[in-house]
Amino acid sequence: MDTIRSRERTWRGAALAVLLTAGTLTAAAPGARADTARTETPVAVSSPVAGVRESVVRVKAPLPDSAGPRPAACDWLSYLRYRAADGPAASADADRILVAQPGILEGAGAFDSVARNTVAAAAAQGRQIEFWALDRRSNCLEDRTGIASGDQHTAVDYYYRGKQVDDRTFAGFAGNGKLGWMARLGIEQTVRDQYDLLTAELPDQALRKRKVLCGGHSLGGVVTGYFATADFDGNPASTADAGYNQCAGYFALDTTVSTSLADLSGSIPDDTNLPDVGLGYGVVQAGLDSGLLPRSLSAPVLLNPETMTLLAIAGVGAVQAPGAEADLPRYLPDGLNIEATNRFLFSEDTAAFLTGSPGVKDFRLTNEAVLGALMDDNSVPLAFLQSSVGFFDGGPIADKNFPVANGGQEQPGLFGTEYKAIPDRPRGPLYSWRNYDRVGDADDPGYRSADGTPFTDAGKEVTDIQELARSLAEQPLDFTEQYFPTKLVTDLELATSPQVKRLVVHPDGLTANPTLTVLAGDGLLAGRVPSDLHPVVADGYQHLDVLTAAPVQNDGRPEPVATNLARFAGNPR
Repeated sequence: MDTIRSRERTWRGAALAVLLTAGTLTAAAPGARADTARTETPVAVSSPVAGVRESVVRVKAPLPDSAGPRPAACDWLSYLRYRAADGPAASADADRILVAQPGILEGAGAFDSVARNTVAAAAAQGRQIEFWALDRRSNCLEDRTGIASGDQHTAVDYYYRGKQVDDRTFAGFAGNGKLGWMARLGIEQTVRDQYDLLTAELPDQALRKRKVLCGGHSLGGVVTGYFATADFDGNPASTADAGYNQCAGYFALDTTVSTSLADLSGSIPDDTNLPDVGLGYGVVQAGLDSGLLPRSLSAPVLLNPETMTLLAIAGVGAVQAPGAEADLPRYLPDGLNIEATNRFLFSEDTAAFLTGSPGVKDFRLTNEAVLGALMDDNSVPLAFLQSSVGFFDGGPIADKNFPVANGGQEQPGLFGTEYKAIPDRPRGPLYSWRNYDRVGDADDPGYRSADGTPFTDAGKEVTDIQELARSLAEQPLDFTEQYFPTKLVTDLELATSPQVKRLVVHPDGLTANPTLTVLAGDGLLAGRVPSDLHPVVADGYQHLDVLTAAPVQNDGRPEPVATNLARFAGNPR
């Protein structure tokens, strides 16, 4: 996008007016360092992908004292490490290491499926690789205690009712006054964190240049672009430290490796609390430092810590009892954020949104159907949250014509292009969820819109809802990012300012290494792919599907994103 200000204005209007008022791996095996500057803990999840070992790694990398007071956890960098179960213990001995930057409002847990699938695909091709899913530093603020309990009611009680879990009480969702240290978490600190992590874990620069592939999803492609062009020792003449010399190649997942936000139209809504960058770099920075401007990106619907936590809680229910009737909508406490989000996501039309009737509490849904309603591309109206996990089942379905009417979106953007659907019988049948691999079966009702358009078909369903649920509920690092640094976006929007331009020290770094670009066929770049990219296109995929798709697709073929990543890892070119 030219700027985030160019997004659809339909997000505004009466709907939101109502809302606003109402030791290193090369030297030793994992965990062997004795100075406590690094920890590595095995992660056990119920994934169907065999032969992959996962651990969560934390490396101490303190911010400077000038950053100000912050939780001790925020002086550590974290990532999820995936490797072949029979592969080498030391990362330096792997054939290749893929290092992935997350997208906007996204955490390391979102990479779970693509990481496992890629490691497994490489093993089938005879290579032992690793996949590192990075967490941004600001994810240190998230508390997974309630989610880790594995019980929905326990999680709700912990986060919203002040009840203890394992003798721990939730400290609450952090307000702007507690986020002063985030005022400087922009693009410079983000790429510095990646460099410090790589040099700590893989001290040999020649090895990094030979074995590391740098990339990311969505905004992670832009972060990778800045990493590739960065200079890390303050001397542009010495290039061993240059970002492009830490990588053997680049990979981009529904994004491009660049230093521009132009390709990310629809990645976040316009009505967040993002400050007007027309103020200029110095004024914006002063506002962040003083707290006059919000240090964390949020919006009144879904995009704030209180409501984003609901995605993981819904995942817990879908794992815990997928086919059982959900009571989550009725168990949640009342509150403006939750009520507004429920109305926005589960209103058939504007009248239902304004009155709250019928609302989500009036419908009978299984736990899987609740998760599907929150994240499927035929339900959730926010394109950057969409995955293709199947469709509603069990009762009559209607068009969801809020916040935009079906058939009105011809190009990808904030709301995506797929027709939206919603259960049509409040206090009626129990609505269940038809998983991605059962769409198109003989017993599929083949639901259609009022204009006769099929809501979906087998070719557009690619993600297993149970894998998505596990990624949300079982990972030690969040799928979502509750506290996204405002400065990271304002820096990128102010790319022409001297303070940001100076970070692009080696512009040729963008083309210094081979690049694999894999795009979602129905994702943010659909219909407007730059002609010089020559990308791999995953047909039927939405923006999140490039991370969440199942290892075996509806046509019986292996998942194409992981297959191409594994092939690229074998021979970047």
